Amino acid sequence: MEPDVSIESGCMIRVAVLPVGEVPSAELREYAAMLSRHRRVELSSVSSFYAEHQKSPFGSQPWDTGSLRFKFVVGGSPPSPWEDFQSDRKILAVVGLCHCPSSPDLAVASELFASACRPYASSALVARCFAFSPSDAQLEEGNKRDSNLILFPPSDRQAQELHMLTMMQYIAASLLMEFEKWVLRAESSGTILKTPLDSQASLSSEEVIKAKKRRLGRAQKTIGDYCLLAGSPSDANAHYTTAIELARLTGDVFWHAGALEGSVCALLVDRMDQVDAVLEEEVKYRYYTVIQLYRRAFIQDNAQRVSTVSFEVEAALKLARFLCRRELAKEVVELLMGAADGAKSLIDASDRLILYVEIARLFGKLGYQRKAAFFSRQVAQLYLQQESVCAAISAMQVLSMTSKAYRVQGRGANSRLQEISDESGSNHVDGGKLQPQSVVSLFESQWSNLQMVVLREILLSSVRAGYPLTAWSAAARLLRSYYPLITPAGQSGLASTLTNSAERLPSGTRCADPALPFIRLHSFPVHPSQIDIVKRNPAKEEWWTGSAPSGPFIYTPFSKGETNDNSKQELTWIVGEPVQVLVELANPCGFDLNVESIYLSVHSENFDAFPLSVCLPPNTSKVISLSGVPTKVGPVAIPGCIVHCFGVITEHYFKDVDNLLLGAAQGLVLSDPFRCCGSGKLRNVSVPNISVVPSLPLLVAHVMGGDGSAILYEGEIRDVWISLSNAGCVPVEQAHISLSGKNQDSVISIAHEALQSALPLKPGAEVTLPVTVKAWQINLLDSDNAATRNASGSTGRLYKEGSTSPLLVIHYAGPLTDSGELQKNDHSVPPGRRLVVPLHVTILQGLSFVKARLLSMEFPAHVSEAHPRSIHIKERLIEDVDGKSKTDSLVKIDPYRGSWGLRLLEMELSNPTDVAFEISVCVQLDNQKNDLSLTSVTDDASDGGYPKTRVDRDYSARVLIPLEHFKLPILDDSFFGKDGQADDASGNKVRTNVEKNTKAELNASIKDLVSRIKVRWQSGRNSSGELNIKDAIQAALQTSVMDIVLPDPLTFGFRLVRNVIGEESSDLLKTSDGSILSHEMTPLEVLVRNNTKEMMSISLSVTCRDVAGGNCIEGNKSTVLWAGVLNGVQIEVPPLQEIKHPFSMYFLVPGEYTLIGAAVINNATEVLKARAKMSSPEGSVFCRGPPFHVSVVGAV
Repeated sequence: MEPDVSIESGCMIRVAVLPVGEVPSAELREYAAMLSRHRRVELSSVSSFYAEHQKSPFGSQPWDTGSLRFKFVVGGSPPSPWEDFQSDRKILAVVGLCHCPSSPDLAVASELFASACRPYASSALVARCFAFSPSDAQLEEGNKRDSNLILFPPSDRQAQELHMLTMMQYIAASLLMEFEKWVLRAESSGTILKTPLDSQASLSSEEVIKAKKRRLGRAQKTIGDYCLLAGSPSDANAHYTTAIELARLTGDVFWHAGALEGSVCALLVDRMDQVDAVLEEEVKYRYYTVIQLYRRAFIQDNAQRVSTVSFEVEAALKLARFLCRRELAKEVVELLMGAADGAKSLIDASDRLILYVEIARLFGKLGYQRKAAFFSRQVAQLYLQQESVCAAISAMQVLSMTSKAYRVQGRGANSRLQEISDESGSNHVDGGKLQPQSVVSLFESQWSNLQMVVLREILLSSVRAGYPLTAWSAAARLLRSYYPLITPAGQSGLASTLTNSAERLPSGTRCADPALPFIRLHSFPVHPSQIDIVKRNPAKEEWWTGSAPSGPFIYTPFSKGETNDNSKQELTWIVGEPVQVLVELANPCGFDLNVESIYLSVHSENFDAFPLSVCLPPNTSKVISLSGVPTKVGPVAIPGCIVHCFGVITEHYFKDVDNLLLGAAQGLVLSDPFRCCGSGKLRNVSVPNISVVPSLPLLVAHVMGGDGSAILYEGEIRDVWISLSNAGCVPVEQAHISLSGKNQDSVISIAHEALQSALPLKPGAEVTLPVTVKAWQINLLDSDNAATRNASGSTGRLYKEGSTSPLLVIHYAGPLTDSGELQKNDHSVPPGRRLVVPLHVTILQGLSFVKARLLSMEFPAHVSEAHPRSIHIKERLIEDVDGKSKTDSLVKIDPYRGSWGLRLLEMELSNPTDVAFEISVCVQLDNQKNDLSLTSVTDDASDGGYPKTRVDRDYSARVLIPLEHFKLPILDDSFFGKDGQADDASGNKVRTNVEKNTKAELNASIKDLVSRIKVRWQSGRNSSGELNIKDAIQAALQTSVMDIVLPDPLTFGFRLVRNVIGEESSDLLKTSDGSILSHEMTPLEVLVRNNTKEMMSISLSVTCRDVAGGNCIEGNKSTVLWAGVLNGVQIEVPPLQEIKHPFSMYFLVPGEYTLIGAAVINNATEVLKARAKMSSPEGSVFCRGPPFHVSVVGAV
């Protein structure tokens, strides 16, 4: 049998291509390739070399459309015993290839070529030797020699090709003329044609007669073969028809089959490869007949030792090759399986080898990969039965080709897996998952035993062939894929095979197929410095605004609701800053696995990975950290890891393990190696989109005094010193500090100037910033709990951890690139960074506020000639009493009541801590705003005369805070009014605005009063702060807001009136200390002021009481006489003005008296009734003034 046979093989002229002398392999391949391009030579191109010596036997030669076809056999082939039966098996021409630089002596080369042609002397009709690259001397010598040596002078490739074409046309013409001679000689004198089927013994008379009858038919069949080789299918068909008839008549079944087979070839050649359905049916019919005839020939000659099964099998292969397409797959399979059954009858092992090879090829062409793989294994087994190295190499090569069909191919040979692995490094759109059908095609657990057998055969053949790398690859695939089916001893044996194969390989050898361990991606731990990278906008002064920090998070608290359209995570690395990736290794085998080195695999050449050695005990897994440093700007792809194990370097792709685990989850592969090692289930981690940016500055924050939390009591004020150092490679040129998080108002001040003055902050430089922090107040519920004692008697405390502490957010950036580059590429702007420094503050509960209430005291004013004079400064009513300063005493005159009074805010404080506190109260003065002097108790006890209040541990204390007399100048309905109360639409808007302004002024006044009260504390030498009691004070004031800020509707006052007679007589009425004399008529007057904007009609009354509180002017025992009207005085008081009502009194008895003015408001409005807090809307409003003290002494 011969390989690569087809129906058209009968028209091909077999040419032996032989190297002459020493020809380098590269030149030999080049010369053979140049020759093989001329497998077909058109008849029209050989006419110039063709000479017709006598009439050609090829009468129907198609000179315009015909051609001669060649089959070049490099190295030649031994003569076939069936050459007479099929002329295309003969070596009809010999072409020698000589490399002149290696064969300087052309004479020797000619002799070598002649000796090489001797084995083909019986069949070869033409012999030529092509000598390439001759020297000038060789050219001169070659011209003198015979024509069989053809020199190819040195020239370009095109000239060489043209020369080769000419020589092939010359050879074709020579062969054509030789064919004519042979046919003419055979027709005239006949020829004896024998096959191995013919008996070699002496023939009987019947056999001689039988042979003579068959000779003519066989000659016609052979002439038809030569006509077919000469490119004349019509002539060949005519001779084949004659041969068929003669063979049928003589019963020459074998030659009948050969002639019929030749007629089919002539039919196809005549149709010029134009195959239609009719021709196809004709070919099928004839070839099925040929197969039957060959089978009959075998049965008839069964007694002989020469078998014709090979011709039957070849005929089936030729028909199968002709019909080989998916539409006729069933018929082709039947033909091939029938041919496979005939292999048992083949005597020669080489015939079986060729048969299996051809069947495997046709099944592969048909798309039946498994059947092709099966017959390829049969070929490999035939090779393995031989002991030679060449046979082992052939077996290894065949098994390597079948590995793809058995799904055990190496990664280098599997383009599909290679594409998947490439996608894992460059394309991450699908999130790292394969479709289920892809997983099924990659992993088929039902093939496990067969796949193991195939890999063992590959391993055995590669060891015999002396290919250590192939042996290492097979052992690695066998151990990695089928470790659950291999015993521990077998696993150790494979490990030894890997080690022994590696010893025969050069150091640093790489293999595409990984062995152990299994490696999967665990996570990408990200340092905060890698997360807090902010896109930089150089067009804005605040370049960090409008961008969120980058990092491997879909959402960050700083993203401001921005959406992430990309399904893949984004990760940014910085040039020169180390990064790390966590991977998990698994060793599911029963031996210790020593990984000499493992590091990240990065193909982008902008990353330096750091190797690491690992030792894995049997059946264990371990998570390790692989690190490296980015070196250049650009994207980084990490498809897997580079592993140096068992003496060979391999690349492990994360995607392969992900697919393996996916197949294990679906039951498509044998086992999950990580679960076998006791590792838990890990979510699928995909490689993020990693980009490398230029070197950036790196600020490192350090809280001086320790990185622990600062312990502060509520309200304590302390400076926190923060040290910032630049640990990067570039200076910090821009920096900005802002606040974030909770309790931002607790940061009183930040030394922005210190940071700005330190810029640019060079690498290695450091700057220290003071941050003043005021401890905030903890919630009330926790305060109540903190005030209790536990069972052991210790004081309860409350700690507030750093989650409530404010954050210092520092946005900083390095130098910008030049402006020209910025205009070309916006991405050339290096980003900035954000450093978040938490001010770790632990709050301990300090003084606890219990309650607050408002206290007031009133002292009678002395009646004198001078009455407190009212002045207005900046729309606020102020009283100037006898030119005295208000800060001289805590007791102040109330200009709206005319009396002296003291108003205090009492606060009760509790100390649940284990330290003592000293409390000082301060009511701040604001002389610059409104020239007012407010009462204060300063921190220095000697200044105000009021000592500090000490609150010991587990004790309570009350603190009194003096409040100023604060009144609105006018009482109107704006304080009680509601929006929308107006008579008409036009006046509603004006009235509403006035009311809003009045209310706003009232609220602002209350807040201003509250903000001036400060309660400071001090504990020890260094701990001091301020108690936050604003809410408590405001709540206490709100309960008495009407009494505090609203004036009385009427203000009453008394004063002495000078006597009109003269100043001397007036002086007699009083003493030097301000007292008046008894038994003298003393002129007085009562002053009534209207504090509203309405005219007020009142009924005025004046009462005088003694020291016991009794009425002195009424009754039988009255001690005071009077002149004028004291009761029921009906008068009208204009708005915002005052009236005077004179009267006189005569005191009979010296002593202390009190004058009190009162009035009944006849036309009281709703506002006055609300101010008086009347429960009933009916009735009059009664107003009574404060008491005025009168001191009466006896006459001297």
